[in-house]
Amino acid sequence: MAEQPQPISPVKNFFAGGFGGVCLVFVGHPLDTIKVRLQTQPKPQPGQPPLYSGTFDCFRKTLVGEGVRGLYRGMAAPIIGVTPMFAVCFFGFGLGKRLQQRKPDDVLTYPQLFAAGMLSGVFTTVIMAPGERIKCLLQIQAATGETKYTGSLDCAKQLYREAGIRGVYKGTVLTLMRDVPASGMYFMTYEWLKNILTPEGKSVSDLSAPRILFAGGLAGIFNWAVAIPPDVLKSRFQTAPPGKYPNGFRDVLRELIREEGVASLYKGFTAVMIRAFPANAACFLGFEVAMKFLNWIAPGL
Repeated sequence: MAEQPQPISPVKNFFAGGFGGVCLVFVGHPLDTIKVRLQTQPKPQPGQPPLYSGTFDCFRKTLVGEGVRGLYRGMAAPIIGVTPMFAVCFFGFGLGKRLQQRKPDDVLTYPQLFAAGMLSGVFTTVIMAPGERIKCLLQIQAATGETKYTGSLDCAKQLYREAGIRGVYKGTVLTLMRDVPASGMYFMTYEWLKNILTPEGKSVSDLSAPRILFAGGLAGIFNWAVAIPPDVLKSRFQTAPPGKYPNGFRDVLRELIREEGVASLYKGFTAVMIRAFPANAACFLGFEVAMKFLNWIAPGL
């Protein structure tokens, strides 16, 4: 059984979740850029080396060719989306817990926490899918040297002009396939680790910053261990030319397995895992710090 925190007000949840999300994007975006470029690099011609030999080669070439700004390419879209997304994410998790409680003081099991986390993944996809689509297109555009989009807003406008709202939300099903189980793992692992790391006789709310960082970072690793295969499919599908995959993710999966093998589903694994710990540690620490601050300045909110 897991010890449950007190219900969080939606207003505090919005601001604290948004702040945690901003922390996550700022810390993790450079390696997210590397991950997307590795996942979407073209298949090399026979006898030719791949564009990037691995995570560190991609990092070096991006830094040399584009500078530090290249690592933060496309960050505007996720930054704009993180405040509502993480607010909805944490709200969805709280709602999922409440729906499973018969009484307000009921303590949920870890499978129930997993189910509550899955609900948060459904909630966030509405915001996440278009932001992910724009981010991926901007990240690979810089790698190929083309300049079709001048920025996040221009990219969104062109996508809408070319294919309407469906063009902006291309890859939503794959985003759901990635985020629903991964969010369940994310929140369940965080709650489990917080309970394990809380000294006997102490409250979870009194957990020290290093322990919060450790729990949040490890939760991020567990999250991405589940999310990487559908994330690879999503990146390929969202950046493909219109009409390339008429049957959606099934065509992407068949092509990847046929041409590059099962290992291709774990492209960008190193970049993801290097990013997962610090980015999610920063997210949860930012959230917890913001919640304590809000509880201090507005305890009755």
